[in-house]
Amino acid sequence: MRQLSRRATLVLGAGGAALSVLGWGGRAQAAAKEAAEQIAKFTGGKTAEKGKLTIELPEIAENGNTVPLSVVVDAPMTADNYVSEVLVVAEGNPNPGVATFHFSAMSGKAEASTRIRLATTQNIVVVAKTSKGEFFTGQKLVKVTIGGCGG
Repeated sequence: MRQLSRRATLVLGAGGAALSVLGWGGRAQAAAKEAAEQIAKFTGGKTAEKGKLTIELPEIAENGNTVPLSVVVDAPMTADNYVSEVLVVAEGNPNPGVATFHFSAMSGKAEASTRIRLATTQNIVVVAKTSKGEFFTGQKLVKVTIGGCGG
């Protein structure tokens, strides 16, 4: 059995740390790409207008496992013009599609609340679809910390 020198141990440790950082960067880019693809599929390639959405999320989440989310869409809910779906996407999650809410004219209001799981600090993107084929979007950054430290 061969023993490693102090220098070799440090080189191996630094290499392992670099690989883990590069690996996470690659996963984050892949997740962001997948998030964009899910939004494009949801909108059918149409561009969503900014606005008409109120997204309530904490700026800093001490626990990424249960982050409270509320979404309200300021739109009419009449028989011929209503919000039919709302898509919630977390750009940094391994599986970016967090939730899809379905509404009808009889819902009265286009609003929903839930708790979501976030892997890391990231943007949460919300896209609302109306019965007339219009799309509205908004996003909010949530900083996920461990034990409330950092940011």
